[in-house]
Amino acid sequence: MSCGGFTICTMGKVLEHAVAELSKLPEAEQAAAGAWILAELESERRRGELFARSGDLLDELAAEAIREDEAGLTQPLDPETL
Repeated sequence: MSCGGFTICTMGKVLEHAVAELSKLPEAEQAAAGAWILAELESERRRGELFARSGDLLDELAAEAIREDEAGLTQPLDPETL
């Protein structure tokens, strides 16, 4: 595999095999598979960002709950009355 142009220089064996198999498909199917892979990667990236930010939000919500409890603004939770 050459490293000129748009050729991928290093990749794992499984990915290399997948690309080799995809290259045997008609161009329209290659485009569809490529679009699907890119969409999945973007989805994973976005999920990772949202998950990372959710920790900050959870920290803020926990701090707010503690402040409300310390200010006497909460009531004991009785599972029997839920």
